[in-house]
Amino acid sequence: MNLNNYLDYVILPLLSVSMMLTFIRFVRGPRVVDRVIALDLIITIGIAFITVFSIRSGKELFLDVAMILALIAFLGTVAFSYYLEKKT
Repeated sequence: MNLNNYLDYVILPLLSVSMMLTFIRFVRGPRVVDRVIALDLIITIGIAFITVFSIRSGKELFLDVAMILALIAFLGTVAFSYYLEKKT
């Protein structure tokens, strides 16, 4: 089994299932904190999809996009934490 088969038959189905389960948690909530954590996890899974696509296509540019998306997600999480701290 080479890397492309492993990515196609193991990694991508696992990422897809985890994306669906996380999206269910995002929709159902019940609190805002649960939704923010689920959104952060959705972005992280999206970064994993971008990374797998980068490996499959052999284009390193997509890894830069994934790093920028990770930084934006981190800043969003920090901003939400700051908001919650000031709120209470």
